[in-house]
Amino acid sequence: MRAITYSQYGSPDTLTLTDVADPRVGPGEVLIRVRSASVNPVDWKVAAGYLDGLMQVDFPAIPGWDVAGVVEAVGLDTPEYAVGDEVIAYARKDWVQHGTFAELVAAPVRTVARKPASLDWNQAAGLPLAGLTAYQLLKRLGTREGDTVLVHAAAGGVGILAVQIATALGARVIGTASEGNHEFLRGYGAEPVSYAAGLAERVRVLAPDGVDVVADFVGGVLETTLAVLADGGRHGSVTDPSVEPAGGISAWVRPDSADLQALADLADEGRLTVPVAEVFALEDAAKAFELSQGGHVRGKIAIEVSR
Repeated sequence: MRAITYSQYGSPDTLTLTDVADPRVGPGEVLIRVRSASVNPVDWKVAAGYLDGLMQVDFPAIPGWDVAGVVEAVGLDTPEYAVGDEVIAYARKDWVQHGTFAELVAAPVRTVARKPASLDWNQAAGLPLAGLTAYQLLKRLGTREGDTVLVHAAAGGVGILAVQIATALGARVIGTASEGNHEFLRGYGAEPVSYAAGLAERVRVLAPDGVDVVADFVGGVLETTLAVLADGGRHGSVTDPSVEPAGGISAWVRPDSADLQALADLADEGRLTVPVAEVFALEDAAKAFELSQGGHVRGKIAIEVSR
């Protein structure tokens, strides 16, 4: 099969389109014919070696954890799915080697859910990691109807999903973003505020008594978070462990098929969609990494593997 691989840590230039053996399908796994994958910042951070102390990488490695595709085969004792099922997965395993930037990927069923019919393949591929990151943090923070939620980096790939999920949970959402993204955020039901100097004061104008929940998807905003948090409020970050000594939650997304199915159901109920910023062919994965590294993408970056 065709796959993107890298044989050493480095820049996006290390990514190469290669022919590799088809993956084996173990018990409790499904083999997915990949229609689309998506790029997350963690993908190029792993490939650059930034997470070497945290994650085992076996070379040559295929990057990517997000996938949308069709079940090609099932492993032993895998009654949940059948050949031909359309699925999505946050196909993270215990080590990095056989990722989703390939024509085929084997995924444990604990990482898989059924593809939302309302999303196209590129949108569906952008849902798993980003959607689970947002959903799991908001749920851990006890987000509920009537809460006022501040989402830091609300126009990013995770933030825009957090805006929609919090709204679906019945919350009022304030989202930080550059001025150019304010109309974009309003389209998803958020009240936008500029993240420039004076952010805390602007949030306090919208929520004079403070916000109930702060979800941080950018890092480096703890001081602002604490300045706008209401008494008894809850806060957490997916990028900044320093929130823990300040009473917050430091979260790392987990594969969870039930959570992923809940997101797919929200999409099919018309309460969640995935904005796709740009779509690249498999052979252009390096360009997709470079775009992600720029840090100013509005929505998700997709890698279209097959049509």
